[in-house]
Amino acid sequence: MHVTGAQALVRSLERQGVDIVFGLPGGAILPAYDPLRSSSLRHVLVRHEQGAGHAAEGYAWATGRVGVCMATSGPGATNLVTALADAYMDSVPVVAITGQVPTRMIGTDAFQESDITGITSPVTKHNELVTDPARIPAAIAEAFHVASTGRPGPVLVDLPKDVLQATTTWSWPPELDLPGYRVPGPPDPALIARAARMLHAARRPVLYVGGGVVKADAHEALRELAEAAQAPVVTTLMARGAFPDSHPLALGMPGMHGTYAAVAALQEADLIVALGARFDDRVTGKLAAFAPKAKVVHADIDPAEIGKNRVPDVAIIGNLRTVLPDLAIAVRELAGRSGPPGTGEWLATTAGWRRSYPLRYTQRPDGPLKPQHVVERLSAMTGGEAIIVAGVGQHQMHAAQHYTFTRPRSWINSGGLGTMGFAVPAAMGAQIGRPGELVVAIDGDGCFQMTAQELATCAIEGLPIKVMIFNDGFLGMVRQWQELFYEERYSEVHLGTAIPDYVKLAEAYGCAGLRCESPADVDTVLEKALASTDVPVVVDFRTHDAEGVFPMVPAGAANDDIVLGPEFTAAEQEAAARKEVIVP
Repeated sequence: MHVTGAQALVRSLERQGVDIVFGLPGGAILPAYDPLRSSSLRHVLVRHEQGAGHAAEGYAWATGRVGVCMATSGPGATNLVTALADAYMDSVPVVAITGQVPTRMIGTDAFQESDITGITSPVTKHNELVTDPARIPAAIAEAFHVASTGRPGPVLVDLPKDVLQATTTWSWPPELDLPGYRVPGPPDPALIARAARMLHAARRPVLYVGGGVVKADAHEALRELAEAAQAPVVTTLMARGAFPDSHPLALGMPGMHGTYAAVAALQEADLIVALGARFDDRVTGKLAAFAPKAKVVHADIDPAEIGKNRVPDVAIIGNLRTVLPDLAIAVRELAGRSGPPGTGEWLATTAGWRRSYPLRYTQRPDGPLKPQHVVERLSAMTGGEAIIVAGVGQHQMHAAQHYTFTRPRSWINSGGLGTMGFAVPAAMGAQIGRPGELVVAIDGDGCFQMTAQELATCAIEGLPIKVMIFNDGFLGMVRQWQELFYEERYSEVHLGTAIPDYVKLAEAYGCAGLRCESPADVDTVLEKALASTDVPVVVDFRTHDAEGVFPMVPAGAANDDIVLGPEFTAAEQEAAARKEVIVP
């Protein structure tokens, strides 16, 4: 059967099981948009290509499937770069399809030409400039294979306009030709057995859980392992929801703004079992001072992560969907032969830290509205069952700290790259991927204004996302750093709360707009926002303009230098430095 390259592209996407494409047309990609009209694919017309990329990420986060975005050449393609870099850092499976100038014009600085494969080489798992229309089916099949296997990540396929217009012969399935690409096989049973022995023998173990557990859908096996080993669990920013916060072994989030119990447990552990985590700087603080008493078992599907920051005593390379059940079985068998793990004293200590140094803030009935209070009320009113999407900054940390997560893929945010503007388009993608579920974007006034135009897309597509703007009139996290580390010399961080009027802006975009300024009104406003099912809702929460995020480990400091925050007395801070449990 003879088809155009564009028809081959659309048919290939259909054969890959794609149901949704986020994109924005332009000259070079235009041939691909004609066969879309008669395809089974749903195309969502975004208002900016960065929004298409983040929406594809949100869809992938929420569903576990590959997200797809499409853009034209030149600025259309370069506008995808931030989202691709974000997906690369956070291991999100995305396939980006870009138009390119005709092959005869490549390298001539033609109108809207950019070397997008060169530009994105550092931030994609794989990319390809396709110069033969017969190659399109294989290029698309390989893109999806690379994006979704091993450590997930973004792949870009660049298609010149003449390649899309040319005629070729259609056939499917194509043969994959990826000679340098290898997916790790089953984990080594001997290493699993060794790790199990170490875990069973440890007296102060910690399971350090990263986003790889979520990507592998290995949360049930994680719970079995934690209970078999009687080991406390810390869930990184990328892994919130992988282990329920309500579980007695849950210590919450570690790192720069982690709970005291999670940070202290890692520092005092005699064994850390790192599962799909990468020992990044926001968790370790000063790397040389991180977990000085601990041996390390590191399990990850990406061999490049093993030993990159911390050399492990046992390295297990493999898919956590297999590693975790095998490890849980091995630990249970050891417990059956040799008795239960001897972690009782350690669990009493970590529980004491949770009681002594909880997340703490003060919400006065007549005082300024605290963002922590809004998050806690949202968590209570949704029973922890909403899909929470966050931007980057203070609001992100407050959400990660104070929302009680009960299930995986219910927390979506930009972790490694820290991309402002992520929340609204990612929430859009998540809502499409999980129709009928409650999707709430928690955003800051700085982040929101970077991609607010996607509210128009949400309104037109009938996506009832809820956007909670924590509007303190500042770039809040930058303001906090200037307060703490620059002697309150505030430079270019004041946004103000008067412009724009978020209620009017929401209404102009076809959404419902609400405002809340008083703690007494939070529940009423949230009830009204959550009750809406037909249009997007934007809520302008006028929050305290000088609220900080605590606990906090200053950048570059050791985790032992954690600052509890202004709600704690000097005596409590000193006791925390000594890792003491305060007896009530």
